[in-house]
Amino acid sequence: MGEKMIYFLFTDTGSYLSKAINYYTKRTMNHVSIGFDPELKELYSFGRKQPRNPFIGGFIEEDVQSELLKKASCELYRFAVSDEDYQSIIGNIKEIEARKRYYKYNFIGLFGVMLDIEINRKSAFFCSQFVATVLRDLDKFQFDKPACFITPSDIRKYPGMELIYEGVLEDYQKLNDHTEEEQILPKQSFIFLLSNRFKRLVIK
Repeated sequence: MGEKMIYFLFTDTGSYLSKAINYYTKRTMNHVSIGFDPELKELYSFGRKQPRNPFIGGFIEEDVQSELLKKASCELYRFAVSDEDYQSIIGNIKEIEARKRYYKYNFIGLFGVMLDIEINRKSAFFCSQFVATVLRDLDKFQFDKPACFITPSDIRKYPGMELIYEGVLEDYQKLNDHTEEEQILPKQSFIFLLSNRFKRLVIK
């Protein structure tokens, strides 16, 4: 059975809400998203739907090129799963996405974490609660507490998580673009070389 990688992006945007959460948790990187490619083209979470309004939130597909995220401090991790688990996670996300208009951001749940009170709201998640929920079917990614108590830190320190980048998200994008260019250039050079040889043969 083959393995696939899933990706976890932890970010700190420096917003007032993230600063408040950081102050309480005494940790940074308190927003987590889950994705399926190292280029972060497909990345999901629960967060703000409008960049300038932190109080309107729900299911979102992250845009790493947005002004809010591209300047954010971040840590990117990857985690190996089976093909079956990979498809299960995608199915769980697509199930929520299909009903996204009914879902809201679970602000009340954040207070439940702070006060150690279990609050399960219908069709409402905060970011790490969402991630823990879509991972619920994985035997190798189980927590010893309900999803409503899971924090980004719990996910980040889970055994098997591999840190692959730490820094500013925009710099990761530039690094990724540079790597893609290096992969393309040898092909271009080879074609250019063949073209020159063909021209020399024609001239002869």
